[in-house]
Amino acid sequence: MDPFITNSGIVAPLDRVNVDTDQIIPKQFLKRIERTGFGQFLFFDWRFLADGAANPEFELNQPAAAGASILLARRNFGCGSSREHAPWALADYGFRVVIAPSFADIFYSNCFQNGMLPIRLAEEDVDELFTRAAAAHAAGAPYRLHVDLAAGVLHDDAGFRREFSVDPFHRRCLLEGLDNIGLSLQHLDQIATWEQAHGLPPVTAST
Repeated sequence: MDPFITNSGIVAPLDRVNVDTDQIIPKQFLKRIERTGFGQFLFFDWRFLADGAANPEFELNQPAAAGASILLARRNFGCGSSREHAPWALADYGFRVVIAPSFADIFYSNCFQNGMLPIRLAEEDVDELFTRAAAAHAAGAPYRLHVDLAAGVLHDDAGFRREFSVDPFHRRCLLEGLDNIGLSLQHLDQIATWEQAHGLPPVTAST
């Protein structure tokens, strides 16, 4: 997993509450066992019309959202099914940060396991970000934010600046690029000692 330290990128505003995981990645696309390849199906029912053409009204299809790495959303993002495919699809599409007032607990944890940073901000701060994004888009420009996990700060280029908090364990995992497997591999010596004591061959990093 790639470490996350900073991200400066275009913001894609998704002005909807209670976005569930079946909208993030519909169930008919859950047939792959790899973590990659899901980005093309992200928000499929919203991004595409019945004939397969891109829906020109959908937020992510707007020109100002092209190449976005930061998703701005409303409360209770990632609710519904606990499928890990939801953060897989978001990451595969190119998102590294999701900002919302609140997240479903399992989705929130799954983000950290897949190299994405979910940021909780107060409702009024999220409102302000939507307002700033709308103003930028009305002027025909993308809206950009700069996120610094090490400092716990995000800001734009026009005076908006907020601190955010992430619990120390998740913060360390992102900064060092560690998922659960990576964390386990940091204890190979202890694992090998235990295996040997129980008559099993030692575990190696390539096992």
